[in-house]
Amino acid sequence: MIAELALRLAFWILIIGVIGMRIYFSLQVRKAGERLMPDQQAIQQEGKGMFAARVVMFFLLIGWFVLYAINPTWSGFLSIPLPVWLRWFGFTLGLISLGFWIWTQVALGKEWSPQLQLREEHHLVTDGPYKHIRHPLYTAMMGYGTGLALLTANWVFLVLAVLINLGLIARVPKEEQMMLDEFGDQYSVYMKRTGRFFPKL
Repeated sequence: MIAELALRLAFWILIIGVIGMRIYFSLQVRKAGERLMPDQQAIQQEGKGMFAARVVMFFLLIGWFVLYAINPTWSGFLSIPLPVWLRWFGFTLGLISLGFWIWTQVALGKEWSPQLQLREEHHLVTDGPYKHIRHPLYTAMMGYGTGLALLTANWVFLVLAVLINLGLIARVPKEEQMMLDEFGDQYSVYMKRTGRFFPKL
């Protein structure tokens, strides 16, 4: 019982952490005069089907977060029999990923957008985590989602994490093409010396 309460506290630490982080950096971008909502070009860039799927996935995730947070015991039939040490490993992975996520957002500054769209006078960020990785934000998001799935030991969180991770991986080629169209050889050279999700060995 005590162990389960501790795991629930760990769950709330991750949830409050990511919500607080997203609110803070969204406000920073708005203060810089940049938009967060997608325009028509951003939707076309991503593809209407993929954009719609992302919106649906977002609301499914929020809905399940709320239901699980209110009473996680009612979804006991969806539990995965994971050992406690693996669930704590999930929390550790989620916490490290959240810290990496924050570092990435700091490096991006006002250049960050949740959509596939570039800012006016957009600058190519190549410092911080971007020095060795092209998509550290996606690395952080995938690590966070995987960690949360392990922590909750719940099939719904696991399936959602897999779907979101696959969606992020599918998004990368479109994002890289957008960057190539904007920055040309500068981004091509950058691609050669960096890895997509992890540093090149």
